[in-house]
Amino acid sequence: MVGILLLTHAPLGNAFIEAATHVFRGRPERMEALDVWADQDTSEVKRLANEAITRLNEGDGVLVITDVMGGTPSNCTLALAQPGAVEVIAGISLPMLLRALTYRHDTLDVVVEMALAGGQNGATRVDNRVRLSPH
Repeated sequence: MVGILLLTHAPLGNAFIEAATHVFRGRPERMEALDVWADQDTSEVKRLANEAITRLNEGDGVLVITDVMGGTPSNCTLALAQPGAVEVIAGISLPMLLRALTYRHDTLDVVVEMALAGGQNGATRVDNRVRLSPH
């Protein structure tokens, strides 16, 4: 099972875990959040992230999801990425996370692609022009 580390600005990571726990009616296994606080030492963030990756990796790899490219959390992920073992994607959304959790028993490459598809397909305009068909 692919491990998942949410490396985000505080308090997003833990909030996403709470949302996923609500949707799946239980806390997903092998998933942790590392919420980065303002002015937190980046060497500490990298150390904590490496420790979390070690805990989460059962041999199938770890997907690190960060919130915004160019922010402190994503900048800390640059040293963590190891193609095929630790993959990193930015731009977390709930559809992205739910898709990653759903496919995490597949290979790391598939989990990455499914998470990205969930993020892209989960962003859609909702307004009164959209009519849902009655059942």
